[in-house]
Amino acid sequence: MTNLIASDQKRLIIGMGQTGLSCARFLVAKGMSFDLCDTRELLPNQTEIETEFPQCQFFNGKLDADVLTQYQELIVSPGIAIAEPAIAAAIKHGSRVRGDVDIFAEFVTKPVIAITGSNGKSTVTTLVGDILAAAGHKPAVCGNIGIPVLDVLLRDDEFACYVVELSSFQLETTHHLAAEVACVLNLSEDHMDRYDSMLAYHQAKHRIFQGCRSIVINREDTLTQPLVSTSMPKKSFGLKMADNKVAVKNQYAIALLETEQGVQAEYLMFEQLPIFPVADLKIKGRHNQLNVLAAIALIESLPVDFKVESLQLKKVLAEFTGLAHRCAWVAENQGVEFFNDSKGTNVGSTLAAIEGLASPDSKNIILIAGGVGKDQDFEPLAEACQLNVKSAQLFGRDASLIAANLESSCELNVVDSLEQALINAKALASAGDVILFSPACASFDQFDNYVQRGEVFERLVMNMINEQGAS
Repeated sequence: MTNLIASDQKRLIIGMGQTGLSCARFLVAKGMSFDLCDTRELLPNQTEIETEFPQCQFFNGKLDADVLTQYQELIVSPGIAIAEPAIAAAIKHGSRVRGDVDIFAEFVTKPVIAITGSNGKSTVTTLVGDILAAAGHKPAVCGNIGIPVLDVLLRDDEFACYVVELSSFQLETTHHLAAEVACVLNLSEDHMDRYDSMLAYHQAKHRIFQGCRSIVINREDTLTQPLVSTSMPKKSFGLKMADNKVAVKNQYAIALLETEQGVQAEYLMFEQLPIFPVADLKIKGRHNQLNVLAAIALIESLPVDFKVESLQLKKVLAEFTGLAHRCAWVAENQGVEFFNDSKGTNVGSTLAAIEGLASPDSKNIILIAGGVGKDQDFEPLAEACQLNVKSAQLFGRDASLIAANLESSCELNVVDSLEQALINAKALASAGDVILFSPACASFDQFDNYVQRGEVFERLVMNMINEQGAS
């Protein structure tokens, strides 16, 4: 790998959002020169950026291959596809493409816990960080979760390890992460507006395993399992124990045990050892139970210096309430529960939410979904809806596309707005039902982002309950 410090290469940072700015500040701290580029004609904070980096030339507007090929190194922000024609031309010309995580990997000297997947990344990353913090191990929780990795690396003395959430976009430009432990939690179709196939998406995700020292895999999702040496240390998680006796070693699962009171209860398990009762988890759904198992497996894959005592682990598991807009409980009214899963921006996440909250006895879910579909195939939702969904209320740009895939699976309505979808859902719900807002789509047709969308849903729910109480 080329050492940046020793290199006199010309570098260009492409994309001046949060990640690009963190790259620029890191390179300044390391005494390295670079120029700046953004695809917008004028940034709202352009004057401030130019003042902060007066030594840099600044390019605005459409990417120009003639400009890019002048640079030996292109540091590309994750929001910009490396398949862009100008970037592709520069690569062909011999330019090297990197990202902030690739630079981080070159300089970091402390253990990295690397986490990716189509769904659950932020939940697992946060939980791993919380557990390590409770045990006094000073983790930096960073990456795609919202804090650029190079920002925290500049404060390296404060941390003993790095818990890094990674998107496929970040991994595209990462060449040798060499994590202490790496995990792909799950894989389902997502970002098909950026990738030309599921294979390309899968390959991007699996770059997380390059140079890693141990792995954690999802036993029930073969797409998460890398081709690595049999000598690679490995732990696995899944809802059920593997039947294969060889595979039983180092596995985490859920099993029924008899309590001291003589009743059966589900427990999170390591092999044959109970870890924690499922009923005592505050986060709900099978998908979240898998997230917890993955987090424990990651923690227990670390060197002995990062040991977590059983009481420390149990305290965090008992208190962890999950993250906002990720299958979050909102309210209960007349026996009907409302869940906000606005972060469910792909089919896989909505499937996980449906299956996680489904009743084994009846169709208990009224699904609210819709938005911008990102060229996904919605057909996989059909079976889950047939088994578990009483009604689907669909809104947004691609509501009709979703409806075409679900029309034979459950009752459904296509409406204009989230508010109307919620009104319809409440009218259909009875005691014991769950109203699940899990869009399976991006938000930007009607909302600024998934956070605003989730906040609107929660506000509409509370207004509806309060108005009903006042009437």
